[in-house]
Amino acid sequence: MTARQRRMVLVGVVLLAVGGAVGFALKAFQDNLQYFYSPSDVSAGKAPADRLFRVGGMVTEGSFKRPSGSLEAHFVLTDYASNVTVSYTGVLPDLFREGQGVICRGKLGANGVFVAEEVLAKHDENYMPPDVAETLKKQHANNGSAAPVPGTSSATPGLTNGPTAGPTT
Repeated sequence: MTARQRRMVLVGVVLLAVGGAVGFALKAFQDNLQYFYSPSDVSAGKAPADRLFRVGGMVTEGSFKRPSGSLEAHFVLTDYASNVTVSYTGVLPDLFREGQGVICRGKLGANGVFVAEEVLAKHDENYMPPDVAETLKKQHANNGSAAPVPGTSSATPGLTNGPTAGPTT
């Protein structure tokens, strides 16, 4: 084998190794990617049944149930067009309550109930995760005046993602 042929074989092996590493990296990235779905998407069957994903919306008033002495909680998430029942076992965030926006990470169970591994509550009354805000805004626009979208104002249309003014004195 000549020196040129050895170099070409070495270049081919290096390219093959780099291609394999890129392929493994892309596969690992795809496996760890978590998509966001609204309750309407989940109800319509657009969410994967065998993968982790996130669902976000507002906790429906009067839907929270937790047996006494248990860490298992059940509640309903809504985007004002559809509802998804969520089951979560664990300690809920301090800011979790009915009528507030949350994002849950988990999978769909066999009975259509979303089994959450993690529940994230918004951090204050002015903030809403952008994915949830956009979904709720779309649903509110489609339904006319079905329900007010938190964070909106009749004076300034659109959602706010933070305080709009400094402290008042």
